[in-house]
Amino acid sequence: QLPLLAGQIQYAGIVGEDLDVEAGYEAAKLCALNALSVLKAETGDLDSVSIVRLGGYVASALGFSAHANVINGASDLLASVLGDKGIHARLAVGVASLPLGAAVELEVIAAVG
Repeated sequence: QLPLLAGQIQYAGIVGEDLDVEAGYEAAKLCALNALSVLKAETGDLDSVSIVRLGGYVASALGFSAHANVINGASDLLASVLGDKGIHARLAVGVASLPLGAAVELEVIAAVG
């Protein structure tokens, strides 16, 4: 999931260069919200959804090391919405670029049932 709203990237650029950690955190929250939206559309509600694993990719400047702080935005949102079912394993890595110039991209593995 990318930080899209109405089909447009909301957080573009490189974290630690174009964007600060707080903007990256907000981008990760939006990505997580989009993932939840897809899950709800597919299942009808979120009652049976548990997040198993979250892969967080941060377009980051050379020397940037606060990847986990950025991806906390997604983890915090998932735990807030789903409670214990939102607690997950995860990784947070820095990359040179992401699709459409996005600052953050999430890979979400969920269990339903």
